Amino acid sequence: MTSRTGAVLVLEDGRTFHGESFGGLGQTFGEAVFTTAMTGYQEVLTDPSCHRQIVTMTAAHVGNTGVNEADAESERVWASGVVIRQPSPIVSSWRAKQSLESHLAEAGVVGICGVDTRALTRHLRTAGAMRAGIASTGLDPQALLDEVRRVPKMKGASLTDEVTTSRAYRLEADGAKRFTVAVLDLGVKRNSLRSLTKRGLELWVMPARSGVEEILATGADAVFVSNGPGDPAAADTQVETIRQLLQRRVATFGICMGHQLLARALGLSTYKLDFGHRGVNQPVKDLDSGAVAITSHNHGFAVSSPHSTAFDTPFGAARVTHRCLNDDVLEGLACEEVPAFSVQFHPESAAGTHDADYLFERLVDMMEGQADA
Repeated sequence: MTSRTGAVLVLEDGRTFHGESFGGLGQTFGEAVFTTAMTGYQEVLTDPSCHRQIVTMTAAHVGNTGVNEADAESERVWASGVVIRQPSPIVSSWRAKQSLESHLAEAGVVGICGVDTRALTRHLRTAGAMRAGIASTGLDPQALLDEVRRVPKMKGASLTDEVTTSRAYRLEADGAKRFTVAVLDLGVKRNSLRSLTKRGLELWVMPARSGVEEILATGADAVFVSNGPGDPAAADTQVETIRQLLQRRVATFGICMGHQLLARALGLSTYKLDFGHRGVNQPVKDLDSGAVAITSHNHGFAVSSPHSTAFDTPFGAARVTHRCLNDDVLEGLACEEVPAFSVQFHPESAAGTHDADYLFERLVDMMEGQADA
């Protein structure tokens, strides 16, 4: 039986939750958010988009499938803290190499269990995502609250430099090579890379501050702009890179943060959502086909909608292609006169459904169309 100590979670508005330690011991700080995914906790916690976030799992029972090497979406746990209601006392999956709790303890990631996560989630839905701290040592809530209020806010945070690759590297295509794609790594997930290579695409994964000349020197036929953490309004360097790619008519596909940065390059703005979209059950409507896909999300910012579905940009006409059916958030864009499109959700689906997997094929079709032109 795991030995636990007392622990406390304090939100920046003073709301306090008491529980027990889970994972590493100590103190941690970040933005308190929640994910509605019932499964896939390992993929969520290793997603670089969770950098500087304390993630609340709304599923009441967490940890029963343990942790394995194959499901990690990066080389480490990026969440700064974890909040759960009830940890599983056993690990029952044949794929598991260790328990979630031992993995978090080894990584030094501080968590708390025994929390009424339903009450916490309802509070965050009402009051919005906010700064928070977890402590399993030094349990004075007022002292912790003082520390929480000194933590930088997520709005205005530039975090891509903290999660991107330090150097460019190449990944071979699975089977016969069809095209070369440069991946602008803002916090890319491994399953995004697998989703590309399995379609016969050779990849060059590039640091977030790579310029256009560096990107095109790879021989890339297209650029994939990945997901990532932080405020898209603080990523001016990457927006300028995308503008230059559009000027040169380089095929471009962005997801999540990449979608937000493409939108900025097209002249749209972004804003912070009250509590964000995080989970694997978000319904999104494709405005072109009318089809509704259940999609995976992990974002706290969104793109401001233009005045109409079709709108003008410095690169010609563009249109809104997808909308979230829960709150009408803009979920997809496509350019009419340059080869570029983007979606707010995660078509690589780790974790999540595979409804949106076809979008990787759309990138291949775009490159084929350019090759035939």
